[in-house]
Amino acid sequence: MLATSTRPAGNDPHTDPLEKNFRTQLRDIGIPPRPTILEQIDREMRKEEPDFRHLEQLISADVGLAAGLIKTANSPAFAFGRKVRSVHDALLVLGLKAVVRTLAGLSLQNIFPNTPNLERFWDASATTARISAWLALQLRKRSQARPDDAYTFALFRDCGIPMLMIPFPEYLDILKAANSERERSFTEIEDELLALNHALVGAELAENWLLPEDIHAAIRHHHQPEAFAEGNPLALPEVSRDMIAVTQLAEHLLQQISGLNQTCEWEKLGACCCTRLQLTADEIGELATDCAAMLRDDA
Repeated sequence: MLATSTRPAGNDPHTDPLEKNFRTQLRDIGIPPRPTILEQIDREMRKEEPDFRHLEQLISADVGLAAGLIKTANSPAFAFGRKVRSVHDALLVLGLKAVVRTLAGLSLQNIFPNTPNLERFWDASATTARISAWLALQLRKRSQARPDDAYTFALFRDCGIPMLMIPFPEYLDILKAANSERERSFTEIEDELLALNHALVGAELAENWLLPEDIHAAIRHHHQPEAFAEGNPLALPEVSRDMIAVTQLAEHLLQQISGLNQTCEWEKLGACCCTRLQLTADEIGELATDCAAMLRDDA
């Protein structure tokens, strides 16, 4: 079993022998390269005076990304109070950093083959991301997670799943076993049966795509109760712990509302998340009602 799933966020992953073994296995799978458009935007952003017209042209050249960016900016989850009608408007409303992260999330699905096994996965990830952003807005006095960060984290949180599903046909059975496990952590089951887990793989992709450290640290540890333990033994940034809690709650609300993609994760992590976000059962019930209404409005 790989022990790297318990590596504190502050440790150097390159000096751990088990982590080196993980990276050797990861090279055999292959981390999808950062999309070209993100590289182009990043180069422009690094200039002393970024050319917003050039950025607008870069994004608008990809019709799918442009449409997705506008739709995201208009989502009730962000509640900007004004209608975004163009890439230009989205740049002004979201800001450059949020635009880059949104485009990264929109690009994520495009790098994997379009297979029936992944259709429900991508739909659930996108909806969980919208709910996470909405929750971050509702809980802004109890959580440090910003809506755009929560949205990005939720999109990338489980991106290691398709990365493992494609090269390993047996991974579907491993997912079923991990989803039905009521006591041991999800990633512990993966480590035992595959010697890899989706949290480590997803964190590596997020890091390679230059997402912020607090996001890929949260991805790495999002199935671990230690993320919420007193004293913070994993040395996670506080905002990372909040992102994990907000998105776990978002997933729980979606499962309650839709009845689909049921897992045991709320049984294992729900109490920790509620403590972290200072939420009572009654408040979660109210959030579930409001969330269902938000999703209807967003449909």
